[in-house]
Amino acid sequence: MPRFLSIACVAFLLCGCWARSGPEVVVYTALDSEFSEPIFAEFTRQTGIVVRPKFDTEATKTVGLANAILAERGRPRCDVFWNNEILNTLRLRQEGLLASYQPAVAETYPAMYRSPQGDWHGFAARARVLIVNTELVPEAEQPTSIRDLADPKWRGKAGIAKPLFGTTATHAACLFAHWGDDEAKRYFQDIRDNDVRILAGNKQVALSVASGQLALGITDTDDAVIEREKGMPVEIVYPDQGDGGIGTLFIPNTLGIIAGGPNPREARRLVEYLLSSEVEARLAAGPGAQIPLGENVQADLQVETPATVKAMQVDFEAAADKWDVAASFIRDHFTR
Repeated sequence: MPRFLSIACVAFLLCGCWARSGPEVVVYTALDSEFSEPIFAEFTRQTGIVVRPKFDTEATKTVGLANAILAERGRPRCDVFWNNEILNTLRLRQEGLLASYQPAVAETYPAMYRSPQGDWHGFAARARVLIVNTELVPEAEQPTSIRDLADPKWRGKAGIAKPLFGTTATHAACLFAHWGDDEAKRYFQDIRDNDVRILAGNKQVALSVASGQLALGITDTDDAVIEREKGMPVEIVYPDQGDGGIGTLFIPNTLGIIAGGPNPREARRLVEYLLSSEVEARLAAGPGAQIPLGENVQADLQVETPATVKAMQVDFEAAADKWDVAASFIRDHFTR
């Protein structure tokens, strides 16, 4: 076969393979692969759209993925950002990197957990809860508020994840927005002065309480439920439920379509699917015990929801605006 003809045949075959690869969507996701990949596989089975996920396994993965999207802004490679919190999603929104999309299913979610402009959508939340070691803390002395970390009787016996990353950072920003700078700063000073232990992450807080190294701590429901299901001596307390209490903070997973991404049509299809009651029910039934936020989700729930306990009322956009102030204070006065 003449050389030019061989080259032509190879080129034809390569083009043919590329053409047969079919539609795809690129997702940068902070949700662990063990939870997200089965959902992606089902989406592909139903739609024929192949999901190309990018994960970041570092403790600061939400920051890392958001930074990757920022670095690629001149030539986006990502179609959908699936964040397991909200602060860094709003950071991308502030940079103008999220496209607006209003699927009909978004209307089934409370207004607090979605953007009026349709450039981010919250679903499948985790609650910020107190995890308490029942062997170390008598029932009559159980804490009821996040402020109890400043109670002298728990000096050196309580823990919190470093509040510069993940849901703990989001929690801090929400407190600055809800309470105002002065009160939020006093809170972090008070728990610092009470010798609160600062750990690497929420999982480490839950493990330390479960093992008896600490009496109590603030963590996420998914980490607390894992310890409870293992049969460890722990109880989950939804804080600040009494009269005048601010309520329990529920932090949603969030979705954002990247403006100028390579596969916008497929991105919209994936967002619609991830916001479905089917996916929320699946995440609720899994070991992460994610909390449904949409209407009419049928699932056996392992945790409380905003419908069953008092939820903290939050303007997440205002919380994102407060992040620089909160981070600066925490970095300078709390984590040293």
